[in-house]
Amino acid sequence: MLRSDGRPKTNLTYSKVRIMKNLVTALIFTFATTVWAGDFEDGFAASEAGDYKTAFSFYKKAAEQGELAAQFNVGLYYDVGKGVAQDDAEAVRWYKLAAAQGYPRAQYNLGAIYANRKGVLQDDAEAVRWYTLAAAQGNSIAQHNLGAMYANGRGVLQDYVEAVRWYKLAAAQGYSIAQLNLGARYANGKGVLQDYAEAVRWYKLAAVRGNADAQFNLSQNYATGKGVLQDDLQAHMWMNLAAVSGDKGAQKARDVIAEQMTIQQIAKAQAMAKKCLVSKYKDCD
Repeated sequence: MLRSDGRPKTNLTYSKVRIMKNLVTALIFTFATTVWAGDFEDGFAASEAGDYKTAFSFYKKAAEQGELAAQFNVGLYYDVGKGVAQDDAEAVRWYKLAAAQGYPRAQYNLGAIYANRKGVLQDDAEAVRWYTLAAAQGNSIAQHNLGAMYANGRGVLQDYVEAVRWYKLAAAQGYSIAQLNLGARYANGKGVLQDYAEAVRWYKLAAVRGNADAQFNLSQNYATGKGVLQDDLQAHMWMNLAAVSGDKGAQKARDVIAEQMTIQQIAKAQAMAKKCLVSKYKDCD
């Protein structure tokens, strides 16, 4: 079965874990590239030391002075409950202050919140509005999620061509889920002319980033010879890697592929998978 954006959890997953990873990166980036005075700098130092209560206090002072990144960080701390009691409504309020002034990560988070009913009434049209603002500023996850909204007709009229356009923008920035979904679009011929070779190209780009679904799909293409020369060794290798990456169906699929192979071929495919994994996906041919 093709792994694609037909699975809702691939499209618009909103979780504290994902948001936290994105936003902590944003904090580091902001501090490294912008000169902030006093409270924000002290908040960052406290955050780095793991003292989130103190960090929140400093960030809130800076936020009240109108500093965008600080407003965003206050929203984050309320969102995940670090240094302050978790409060969805306050998270939304602070995200909105930063988002209204053009802060793309706050815009993205608001889009995810409205799409997933967290602290607000679910409102797909509002989610699309915030995703669009963040996507226009180059936020790759917002670009992908906006593509998914168009693909599924959530908050907008269903439009596969527009979905592909946003997937391409996100995929070009290396966002593996967008690369996976773009590959699926080429495989299914939705929004683009069906092109298995192009599907394989995008699956590979996502697969070498460790995306288990892309590894699964790539294996299937090698197994069936769609868009690439049929190759049981590559099919087994990528399905083996998909199993390691956590795909629950990959182990059984790998064993089905193995039924068509000799013991020597299986051993070679296993060695190929090991070499690929040890090289951190740099040597997988």
